[in-house]
Amino acid sequence: MTPPRHPPIGLSLNRTARLVGRAFDDELGRAGGSLPVWLTLLTVKMRKSASQRELAAAIGVQGATLTHHLNGLEAAGLLVRRRDPANRRTHQVELTPAGEEKFLQLREAAIAFDRRLRDGFDEQEIAMLDRALARLRGNVGEEG
Repeated sequence: MTPPRHPPIGLSLNRTARLVGRAFDDELGRAGGSLPVWLTLLTVKMRKSASQRELAAAIGVQGATLTHHLNGLEAAGLLVRRRDPANRRTHQVELTPAGEEKFLQLREAAIAFDRRLRDGFDEQEIAMLDRALARLRGNVGEEG
């Protein structure tokens, strides 16, 4: 069997993901946030009146981890949790005006970071990258 001419895809992808992830978190940090804060605010913003369980599933974290993040964001005045009138066992999570403002700040940082990542790529290359990443996800058993 002939050895591959390139480094293992998984190794290269892992290194790239870690480097890009750290750079993104640094960018969010300069805007006064972090990746967990951004993901939480973004998900709350996009999923109006979602329960904590729905938010945890959308973000991809355990309920206890989300509760920790929500406690911090609530203490910072960025969101509020209210009992769901239809189901008193669940909480609805909403952004406060300060949370809306923080969301907009972090959104600008995320957009700027995305522009930085896209630098030097044309639309065809971005589409090819999207297809390659989807194929990799499919190769490990996750749909698109």
